Amino acid sequence: YADVVCAALDDRDADVVVVAHSLAGPTGTLIAARRPVRHLVYLCAVVPAPGLSLVDQGDEMVNPDWDKGLSQPDAELRTRWVDRGMAKAMFYHDCDESTVTAAFSRLRPQSAYPFMAAFPLPQLPTVNCTYIACAEDRLIDPAWQVHTARNIGASLEVILSSHSPFFSQPRALADALMRV
Repeated sequence: YADVVCAALDDRDADVVVVAHSLAGPTGTLIAARRPVRHLVYLCAVVPAPGLSLVDQGDEMVNPDWDKGLSQPDAELRTRWVDRGMAKAMFYHDCDESTVTAAFSRLRPQSAYPFMAAFPLPQLPTVNCTYIACAEDRLIDPAWQVHTARNIGASLEVILSSHSPFFSQPRALADALMRV
């Protein structure tokens, strides 16, 4: 994923703000390590631990029921969300029904690889960083988000939102991003 983003940014200068949501945390980290960026924002994201896979990082960061709404893996080890109610509970519990329906219809298959691959860098990149924690997140533990932000030395913003603040709290998210 990072290769695709870095290629798309080839002609850009360093005035780039990378916003990494959820499972894109490792991707955003790799982008910031590979090219100059002005700022890295983790948005209720998993922050990689050097040398460890997300599975190896431990279960304390994610809701133990997170995978209950997923299909069985296909031949390429991809799963997809099949249970709208579980997706709503994990991602969109503070959204109206029309937003949940639209968001659920846009969910795509996800490879198991990002969960199982060890993060390849020996350390996190040195870059200006903000962590936007979502206090009502039911997927990634809000206390873990705050602890992680402090642990990596990131500036911390907290939004009263589910895992999907771009749907449920777009103004609060925009305000937080404007402070970057």
